[in-house]
Amino acid sequence: MVQNVTMAISSARRRRRKRVGLVGLAAVILVTTGFLAWTGLIFGATDEELAAVRHDPAVTLAEAPDGLVLSPASGVSDTGLVFIPGAKVEAAAYARKLSGLAAAGVTVVITQPLLNLAIADPRPLSAYTALAPDVQEWAVGGHSLGGVKACLLADDPAVDALVLFASYCTSDLSASPLRVLSVSASEDGLSTPDDIEAAAGSLPPNTEFATIEGANHAAFGDYGAQPGDGAATASSEKVRAELTAVLTGFLAG
Repeated sequence: MVQNVTMAISSARRRRRKRVGLVGLAAVILVTTGFLAWTGLIFGATDEELAAVRHDPAVTLAEAPDGLVLSPASGVSDTGLVFIPGAKVEAAAYARKLSGLAAAGVTVVITQPLLNLAIADPRPLSAYTALAPDVQEWAVGGHSLGGVKACLLADDPAVDALVLFASYCTSDLSASPLRVLSVSASEDGLSTPDDIEAAAGSLPPNTEFATIEGANHAAFGDYGAQPGDGAATASSEKVRAELTAVLTGFLAG
């Protein structure tokens, strides 16, 4: 009798462990599925702005699985910028805003992060610089969470400068010899100018700061409105022109 009771208890425990295991597996599947679905809901590029890049005679646009390459149509550039999108923003959404830089003679590689989340992308900077092998001097930059990732890649020996759009570093670069440009937007509701000022201590003392009046967080790309953002009063072309001016001046050094 005792043996039968023991066997029954053991069997019940095995069934419980099996149920717990199945419940745990189901929870993992649900969380993973939900995460993948969330990362798949991206902010896509607007057709009009992307078409403008494709038809720009001053810029050559090449598409690769790892990202987009904007090159000066006039010839090979010695200077390049690897630019990392914000979280869940399509690479092509930055093509129009950065095309003025390419037209001015700088090669721009806009990365396409895995799962649309650059912060979780394990690939090194060389995966992107390899898309433009003729470039000799590289800057790395990014928008929002892409800027945070850019800070983490800025210690690569190939990098000479760091560019941040509506972003700041979570790592301490205050003692770095890098040249740094930080651009904010006056109407940004997500990475506010105050947020960027508060985090300025993590950047080198000679960091250059610029603010685009009338721009909001989403104005650094062309992907539509973003929840929680402020209302932009500057036109897309005004923002593009100011970004082109400040970037070309900075990268020219």
